[in-house]
Amino acid sequence: MALQWWERPVALTEALVAKHTVRLAPEPAGDRAGTVRPARLAADSHAGEHPISLVAVGDSLTVGCGVDDQIKGLVPDMARSLARITGREVAWQTHGRLGATMRRVRFRLLPEVQVRPDLLVLCAGSNDLMARRSETEWREDLTAAIDEATALSRHVVVISSGQVYRSPALGHTLRKAILDMTDRQTAISRSICAARGIPFVDMTHYDTGLSDDRFWASDRFHPSEECYRLLADGVLAQLGEKTLKAL
Repeated sequence: MALQWWERPVALTEALVAKHTVRLAPEPAGDRAGTVRPARLAADSHAGEHPISLVAVGDSLTVGCGVDDQIKGLVPDMARSLARITGREVAWQTHGRLGATMRRVRFRLLPEVQVRPDLLVLCAGSNDLMARRSETEWREDLTAAIDEATALSRHVVVISSGQVYRSPALGHTLRKAILDMTDRQTAISRSICAARGIPFVDMTHYDTGLSDDRFWASDRFHPSEECYRLLADGVLAQLGEKTLKAL
């Protein structure tokens, strides 16, 4: 729901307060690449296959801000779930930065990808909202990033922005404004992905079932370790087991 005229200065004031008071968790230490084996590798044709290559490019969610080591973040959790579903090894890597917008993904981070992954995940959007980048800019950057990504991989997935509108570190009216912007961004992303036949995963409205004290990391802005695990499962659930086994 859009803000009333009298709420706009309140949201602006809360944004200025947040700019000076919110202390974001840094990018955690740890390797940004690894290989995950399924818990039980059956003696079938999967045993001799090459690992599934999973590459994620994006913002702080991509690099696990909010946990104390990369291995506890979203992408390794996705790799573990993918290995469990497919019964195959999964080689994962991330290319992300705290604060990255889709424009940075497009121009700086996608060019870092030097492999042709089986699955390439684009994960950004929250920082575009916080920076008040226009819907026209979002449409242009997401479209271009998808075009670049599809040149690198046959299977590309776009993940929506996170649930910043729920962050307890932000004021109530500011959260309301962010939700309105997030909903509009999500609708644009869904439309672009549908037009290009690209799966779109809506994590903006995904219900993990966690209370705030379990959902958020210590900075009350990024997901907790437990939340990343549930979000990873949610991403793969939306993609569907049939799609994942086709990789």
